[in-house]
Amino acid sequence: MQFWQSGPRFHSALAILAGSFFMLSALIAHPVQAQIELPSIETPAEPVDPQPIIEAQTISPTDAEIKERIEGIFAEIDALKGVLVKVDAGVVALTGDVPALVDADRAESIAARVAGVVTVENSLERNLDVADNLQPVTDKLKTNFEKFLNSLPLIGIALAIFILFWVLGRVISGMTGLWRRIAPNMFMAELMATSIRVIFVIVGLIIALGVLQATALMGAILGGAGVLGLAIGFAIRDTVDNYISSIMLSIRQPFRANDHVVIGDREGHVIRLTSRATILMTLEGNHLRIPNSTVFKAEILNYSTNPERRFDFELGVDADDDPLAAIAIGLEALRGLAFVLDDPDASAHLAEVGDSNIVIRFLGWIDQTHSDFYKARSIAIRAVMTVLDTEGFGLPEPIYRLRFDSGAPLEIARSAKDEASDKSAASKPARKPPQADLALGDVSLENDIGKKVAEERAAAREQDILDESRPIE
Repeated sequence: MQFWQSGPRFHSALAILAGSFFMLSALIAHPVQAQIELPSIETPAEPVDPQPIIEAQTISPTDAEIKERIEGIFAEIDALKGVLVKVDAGVVALTGDVPALVDADRAESIAARVAGVVTVENSLERNLDVADNLQPVTDKLKTNFEKFLNSLPLIGIALAIFILFWVLGRVISGMTGLWRRIAPNMFMAELMATSIRVIFVIVGLIIALGVLQATALMGAILGGAGVLGLAIGFAIRDTVDNYISSIMLSIRQPFRANDHVVIGDREGHVIRLTSRATILMTLEGNHLRIPNSTVFKAEILNYSTNPERRFDFELGVDADDDPLAAIAIGLEALRGLAFVLDDPDASAHLAEVGDSNIVIRFLGWIDQTHSDFYKARSIAIRAVMTVLDTEGFGLPEPIYRLRFDSGAPLEIARSAKDEASDKSAASKPARKPPQADLALGDVSLENDIGKKVAEERAAAREQDILDESRPIE
């Protein structure tokens, strides 16, 4: 009861508390209602950073203050000076002409950010007046031209730096003697010199663009060059493969000029090794150009690396003859040939035993620098075959066996002339050639292909990257 008896002071305090609550609610609720827009439920908006609010001079600006604030901002922007602003109950109406539609969107965005604005009605239209539309363009061109004139000294310095690096690259890469001493061969020397020149040009370009504060342009150029280089790399991958193979071949040096080689299934004498292909002269005297990528991946058989070369051939004797005696006699004749080497020694072995013959394989070695391979082999075959025939070894011929189903014996009438011929052959003594004749024969080197290769190399129509001073791998 005493609490309620002190009524006047209680009611005063209650009234003050209620008034304060309503004032605080009004101050908080007003800007929230003016600035917050609920997102659509159907398409949820992505979170974006809220645009900063352009405050007016008072916390709760009036329409006049909002209009004054917007007009003050537009007055500082050339493209928005002609915009008319009208404000009614926080609703801003924009009318008039602007140079471009983007300026209309810009004006609407600025007006919406002013405190106290509920919404913006944008009725701006593009100004199609020729003079007004050309004026910004001419002003921009004039400004850019003035900037260009002011930057001419800086451009001159950047150009001088680029030229300096370009000249230095040319001078250093032109030191041919230095690069040939460093590089293993002429091809690698030219490759290193070209790389140095390119590096100097790129460094000079980077420094020049850095002086001009155009590093972003350099990044765009390098990015575009990377994409372009990737596309070109896929398009010319075979060419790149061939170029890299040329580098590897120039380092390895797998053969010499005029070497007799077999590359894959191609045979010939080497004329030269270029930066793109290996050129051979076939045994028929024709030019054969093989891409270096094929040469690098192929199996290479070089007949000229080792001067000693082995030849072999097979001869058959009758099945009734002694093969070991035939081997001994044949080897004696083979070793008696002047061009057959004693070390490695000649040899022979049984290769095959047939129904009516025994095949013997003879092997001998020659020095290719003094004897022709094909001539020596031919003479060796003749010598062994003659000795075996002279010593009574039968060189078998094909034997055909005939069978008759009736079982009746086959009678062949022989004429008196045939019988006389047989008696004459039997009475005629076998001719034995002198043993000295077995060692005779021309085995001199055939150098026709070598002469043609020398003539082709003397013409020097293409650069040769074969290096005689480097060992063959």
